[in-house]
Amino acid sequence: MQTLATKDYIVFFLYFIIIVGYGFWIYNRKKKAQTSSNDYFLAEGSLTWWAIGASLIASNISAEQFIGMSGSGFKMGLAIATYEWMAAITLVIVAIFFMPVYLKNKIFTMPQYLKKRYNGNVAMIMAVFWLLLYVLVNLTSILYLGALAISSISGLNITLCMIFLAIFAVMITLGGMKVIGYTDVIQVFFLILGGLITTYLALNLVATEFGSDGVINGFTIMRDKADDHFHMIFDKSNPNYMDLPGLSVLIGGMLIINLNYWGCNQYITQRALGADLKTARGGILFAAFLKLLMPIIVVLPGIAAYVLYQNGHFQTEMLQDGSVNPDRAYPILLNLLPVGLKGLSFAALTAAIVASLAGKANSIATIFTLDVYKEKINVEASEKKLVNIGKLTIITAMIIAVVVAPFLGIDKKGGFQYIQEYTGFVSPGVFAMFILGFFWKKTTSNAALFATIGGFILSIIFKFMPAFVDLSFLNPMGFAVPNADGVYEIPFIDRMGFVFLICVIGMYFISIYENKKGVQTNGLEVDKTMFKMSPSFTVGMLVIVAVTAALYTVFW
Repeated sequence: MQTLATKDYIVFFLYFIIIVGYGFWIYNRKKKAQTSSNDYFLAEGSLTWWAIGASLIASNISAEQFIGMSGSGFKMGLAIATYEWMAAITLVIVAIFFMPVYLKNKIFTMPQYLKKRYNGNVAMIMAVFWLLLYVLVNLTSILYLGALAISSISGLNITLCMIFLAIFAVMITLGGMKVIGYTDVIQVFFLILGGLITTYLALNLVATEFGSDGVINGFTIMRDKADDHFHMIFDKSNPNYMDLPGLSVLIGGMLIINLNYWGCNQYITQRALGADLKTARGGILFAAFLKLLMPIIVVLPGIAAYVLYQNGHFQTEMLQDGSVNPDRAYPILLNLLPVGLKGLSFAALTAAIVASLAGKANSIATIFTLDVYKEKINVEASEKKLVNIGKLTIITAMIIAVVVAPFLGIDKKGGFQYIQEYTGFVSPGVFAMFILGFFWKKTTSNAALFATIGGFILSIIFKFMPAFVDLSFLNPMGFAVPNADGVYEIPFIDRMGFVFLICVIGMYFISIYENKKGVQTNGLEVDKTMFKMSPSFTVGMLVIVAVTAALYTVFW
């Protein structure tokens, strides 16, 4: 493979200087006003709608999207875009129903919500759990996959790449949420510009390969040569059905994954929790529009690489340990870009990685400082002390990630699948606990604990049960399909929906039983007027729903 040329490094370092310089300018401009922990962690009242929207996308899109979703595009096609397009609908739901509840009740962290709605025990259990998940799954995977991608493109040692990414992210994160939010605007600019250029050139390569030119012709040729890669809904005959099982991607576990990720996740909601409702909704709506654009950047290049591979290209480059590794598709395409543009695309990939690292590290620091340190270790800590503890937490978490990432086998599973699998163990129970806590005042603390702990145990049982129990009886209902060995397995997304339903039913009966015994619950302040939408938001929402429906109709 080629490596970066001098001009590419110049383009990349210009990006680096712009981000660091702008971040330093924002920090100096805002630091006099930065007197509280809420200001440091949440940028309370300081982020505009476009900064919130850009920061949501910058935090969400990282190496696992560029590398992993392009790899999935190579393997299964446009269907993997359901994670992006369904996210656009989910963001609208979060803006309408979740944000008013959080902001009306002055919720700034997810454990704080659990303490206010349930009790301190539930909040502390989840705070510790989220810290472990964020550090040992999310932060490490983002760092390692990012370093792996940068190493494959630049030729630099992977450990050196991890250290560089960690230091770069820490430099941004130590400035607080204001610096993260506003530098994310530039990060997203590089991310989208570089990503679109890569897609443009990939489609041109396809067109040229078949004696034509232009991106429109390239896209038409791709649809002709890889028609099976342009279907959003799989039937059971599709070899990738276990990954995206039919209509479940619209009405089953996929919706739970998205609602849990976008609505109950400190890493994401933190961007909007410091704003007023109008600004928060505007930012989330902006992020939803950007999510509709993302498959062009992170999925189409993978399909382009597949078409070129089928026509005889990259036969050696795509191999790893004797078999095709789809995750090599995006780095291979980057190495085909012209000098200079390759540096810009490299900067886009780095921007995605660093922004995600910074956002995740800030959320780790927020939860540890406000929900663990302030609650249990030093209740009387001053605001300055809390900010310093937050900064120390950021550095510590990043060091842990650098040390443990190489030992987790992230690359063997595939980055996107690695994150989905481990967060999927808890998503159904956590989402059940949140959603019933929002809208059913009778939900009790013990019911919440059942969903959290029971949901985790059930997820593990349903994952490994096919090895011990014949699940073929579930097949007529659509829950199970046979794998290559004839063993009936419940698809990942169906497992999520199944566990969620069990958690909701269990929570209902536990709550009813405890209500009869006189157990008191802590309801949140919720009324219908909170969910009223402005005309501009309503128009934007309808456009997003219409565009999403049209995309699924065209590519069904």
